Amino acid sequence: MERYILSCCSTADLTKEHFENRNISYICFHYELDGKEYIDDLGDTLTFDDFYTKLKQGATTKTSQVNSEEFEAYFEPFLKEGLDIIHVCLSSGISGVVNSANIARVNLLEKFPDRKLYIVDSLGASSGYGLLMDCLADLRDEGKTIDDLKRWVDENRLNLHHWFFSSDLSFYIKGGRISKTEGMIGNILNICPLLNMNSEGKLIPRCKIHAKKKAIKAIVNKMVEHASGGLDYTGKCYISHSDCFIDAKQVADLVESTFQNINGPVEIFNIGTTIGSHTGPGTVALFFWGNERKN
Repeated sequence: MERYILSCCSTADLTKEHFENRNISYICFHYELDGKEYIDDLGDTLTFDDFYTKLKQGATTKTSQVNSEEFEAYFEPFLKEGLDIIHVCLSSGISGVVNSANIARVNLLEKFPDRKLYIVDSLGASSGYGLLMDCLADLRDEGKTIDDLKRWVDENRLNLHHWFFSSDLSFYIKGGRISKTEGMIGNILNICPLLNMNSEGKLIPRCKIHAKKKAIKAIVNKMVEHASGGLDYTGKCYISHSDCFIDAKQVADLVESTFQNINGPVEIFNIGTTIGSHTGPGTVALFFWGNERKN
């Protein structure tokens, strides 16, 4: 069997144990919290509870992607061992990290011209990006080659749906995804915007839902509308959340009761500190396989 490294960034928002169990390598983003620098190390240095508590208390955050020098230092030991690498990056629609990885690739292939080093844009984020990595791990374990994986992800990444809603709009206002006026009105009227990731990997507001209870139904209805096979969906489903587990569990329960043939229980993960710095608390994200994402 061909030996190669399946790799991604910490922003795939799976647990450390999940990455280790699936033999997926990862490199960590960085963030600042009230001016102090941290590594986005899946909650090891600063727990997710502490992180979101600080955000609720008014802490300021700033994120930074992995730079090309860090990528070189991360990739080179694998290449020295004679291993090829396929590294899947956080969506280019929300981060420039794919550019840093490609700079490292060019430099390293001058040193290791006989090796393969593929950099792939996931066009995804959070545990949707994680679900993509899990499927790639399945293919690798079935004996697929690194070139098979590269072709598969290029052909299938837009079939992975990302739907989000949030009951706290303050960080979406800060990030410019929702205007200040819309956000203020939304908070007053208890509006939860429903967003998804488009074909360019950008997060786009799609509609406004009045009240969180209706947003939970609406996000599952999007899965009914778009999932492969509709109500007969047989794939996996992941959910991630930013300090609102009860909301995420309600979505998971509704998904499981709606889709009788789903592949195993819905898995719930934390939105990590990089993505969470932009969503803030109160976001639930639903990920599943479906028809091709369109703008």
